[in-house]
Amino acid sequence: MMRTLIAKELREQRRTHRLLITIAELLIAGLISPLLARYTPLLLGMVPGLPPEMAALIPEPSLTDAFAQYIKNVSQFGLLVVIVVSMGMIAQEVERGTAAMLLTKPVRRAGVVLAKWSAGLLVLLGGMALSALGFAFYTLVLFGAFSPADLLAVSGLLVVFLLFYFSLGLLASALAPNQGLAAAGAFGGLLLVLIVDALPWLGDYLPGDLLTWGGQIAAGEGEAAWGALLVTLLLTGVFVAGAVGKFRRQEL
Repeated sequence: MMRTLIAKELREQRRTHRLLITIAELLIAGLISPLLARYTPLLLGMVPGLPPEMAALIPEPSLTDAFAQYIKNVSQFGLLVVIVVSMGMIAQEVERGTAAMLLTKPVRRAGVVLAKWSAGLLVLLGGMALSALGFAFYTLVLFGAFSPADLLAVSGLLVVFLLFYFSLGLLASALAPNQGLAAAGAFGGLLLVLIVDALPWLGDYLPGDLLTWGGQIAAGEGEAAWGALLVTLLLTGVFVAGAVGKFRRQEL
């Protein structure tokens, strides 16, 4: 039954173009990252009227810059798309009455929510795989060989980062009675996490520190942020459990 529910969610994402949008956003983010890293300094050096001494200060682009762009672009573009995609997943079906129709069949309410989360995870993994392949191609062309293990580690951290916010949006969708309030809750939760993430004594244990860890992996320096990884995974589980619990009690 779970396989059937996941297949239904994937079909729904395909029909509403959420699948295409998610994969396209992540793929483009991966493709343009090494291009931006390679050519942005060159374009800055060609600015008319730029004094030669300032042009000389522009550093030569490196492989580390390519990874930094990859982390920045995927986290920013991906964060926006996972929030937008997830925030209406439950609220939309409740508002339109399709959730009540689905529950007339022999399915569990928890299974409905978990199928939505699992389908989102599969789409996210597929999009990140294409994003990493696009990044790898242009990085090889523009910067030469790099460590596949580093790319795998950085991409894995980005998946955990994006999955956290996808789960946050899914929770907001379960808590809200309609899509408008779900959007407000999702973006309100995003803003709250970003504010707390900026606090030095708490930010070390939140998703933002995973991006810092990814940059350090690419640069071959720094310490692992296992605390941030553990807390992010735990909070992701809390969000999913909260969405399941709310949907179980929801009147349809």
